[in-house]
Amino acid sequence: MNFNIKKECEKVVFYFIIFGMEEVRTILLHRSAYADNDLEADALRSYLKEKGVFVVNLMSSPGAGKTTTLTTLINLIKNKVRVGVMEADIDSDVDAVNIAKKTGVKSIQLHTGGMCHLDAGMTKAGLDGIDTKDLDIVFLENVGNLVCPAEFDTGASMDMMILSIPEGDDKPLKYPLVFEKSDLVLINKIDAKEYFNFDMDKCIEYIKVRNKDATIIPISAKTGENMNLVADYFINKIKCFKE
Repeated sequence: MNFNIKKECEKVVFYFIIFGMEEVRTILLHRSAYADNDLEADALRSYLKEKGVFVVNLMSSPGAGKTTTLTTLINLIKNKVRVGVMEADIDSDVDAVNIAKKTGVKSIQLHTGGMCHLDAGMTKAGLDGIDTKDLDIVFLENVGNLVCPAEFDTGASMDMMILSIPEGDDKPLKYPLVFEKSDLVLINKIDAKEYFNFDMDKCIEYIKVRNKDATIIPISAKTGENMNLVADYFINKIKCFKE
């Protein structure tokens, strides 16, 4: 990929770990902060479209169920499309190890060096590391919070988020940007709804106020409820993307 982007002097460092059949590789990268992340994100999106690689930026609060949802989803679609996963965290490789063990797909762990979000430069570096030539879709699990990740364009083909029942139905009012950006919103842990004061109708109404075009699917990643709908959603998305 060739990008003509103005670089700032500030340097940040992040790591990624590639999980294969028998080994784990850790690669240290030095990346310059870009003056215009949006420009780089647009260039990356165009490149991915040309190569036919559909990248999904997944955002949520910690504990909302990103990794569990991905595991369930990947096992539903991996025989139909070629899947890769990039797991981002400030530290630890727990999520990437779990994904690799439970799904068998290519997984990569990105360590952000203390940064609370990913940007287009980090996404590009991760994609270079995972090697997308044999992949149809790559899920990018962003750092867990509802503020910083929504503020930076990763260059992904689409954005999605997971809101869990224990977080409350008012989150679209408190964290509007992440809902405004997301093409798909999954409301997770519906199997626990009876234990929490969560009004599904109001939550959906609040989301639609922020983003009338968002697709909203209530799910339970734990029990698998409605996960077939999510699988169908992505199979169709990839098909349209490649046409």
